[in-house]
Amino acid sequence: MVSLKREGPASGPVITGFAGSGFRVDEEIIDSGLWLTPEWAQPWGLSDIGALDVGMLEPLLSIDPLPEFLLLGTGASLTRPSSAFVAALEARDIGVEAMDSRAAARSWGLLRSEERWFVAALLPLDQS
Repeated sequence: MVSLKREGPASGPVITGFAGSGFRVDEEIIDSGLWLTPEWAQPWGLSDIGALDVGMLEPLLSIDPLPEFLLLGTGASLTRPSSAFVAALEARDIGVEAMDSRAAARSWGLLRSEERWFVAALLPLDQS
C-alpha cells in the first residue's frame, strides 16, 4: 500500500493512499472508482472510460458554487475523454483535466491544499 500525505490544511476528503484497485480516503478504503468534491467523497461504479457520459456526473457537477474543473482519473493509464464529453463540460464553463488515476489522486491533494474549488471522478486503478 502506498501512502500519501497532505501538503496543507485543505478541508474536505483527503486521499491518503491506494489499496488494491481503489483508494484510501481519510481512513476508509474505497475499492472502486471514486467521486470527490471539496465537501464529500463516495464510491463510483464506472470502470470503462468509453462509457463516460456527462449526465452520469450530475451529482458532482451540480455542487454550489459550480466547480472550476473536473479532475478525471482515467484508471491505470491516461485515456483521453471524448471530444463530445469535453465540449459538453466546457459548454457549462467547467474545464476537464484528464490523467491516470494515481496522478489524479496526488493532484487532488495538491490542488485542494491551494483551496481550489473543483471535483474529481477517478476510475479504479485496475479495470481488469
